[in-house]
Amino acid sequence: MEARSTIVSSMPTRNDLTLEQKINLIKQNEGGSSYRGLCDKFKVSIGAVSNVIKRKSEYLNDYETNLNKKIKRKTCSDFSQSINQLVYEWFTAQRAKKIHVSGPLLQAYARKAAQELGDESGFKASNGWLERFRVRYNVHFRMISGEGASVDQDTVSDWRARLSTILEQYNPVDIYNCDETGLYYKLMPDRSLV
Repeated sequence: MEARSTIVSSMPTRNDLTLEQKINLIKQNEGGSSYRGLCDKFKVSIGAVSNVIKRKSEYLNDYETNLNKKIKRKTCSDFSQSINQLVYEWFTAQRAKKIHVSGPLLQAYARKAAQELGDESGFKASNGWLERFRVRYNVHFRMISGEGASVDQDTVSDWRARLSTILEQYNPVDIYNCDETGLYYKLMPDRSLV
């Protein structure tokens, strides 16, 4: 019985590195550390160190594009990566315009992007997909207030011009004064993915 416990305890355990650790390993390798020294420091095999160094450009790109630094693996198909990349680019463009983006809005755009890419697998943009997307791209759901919530003045002036053309189509009797109530019909959410 003792011999068996000794054998089990001496078996190596798998040690996956996070993206942040891989970047640290790459920097130390560039600083002159040997593969053996990196193996001992990060508690991984020489093969694991070699694989990280071989895929250096991929990991550096992931790190620079603000992927979650705590993620250990990426296991997406090329189609899923294409959808994720399209959705992330759209998301950052909307946030740059200070437009609030909710989870359901992001999911709807993901389904649309999948159809445009010729989805044959029945991509659903489920809540699970949304959660993994948020973790992968380090996106959080937060309340936006102050300067972060303010809308660009060009957008406001464009809307005023559009509103006057819309109101011209109605009789004055049919127009409801909504300066106190606000436009709840298409009210923007006060929380957004950021």
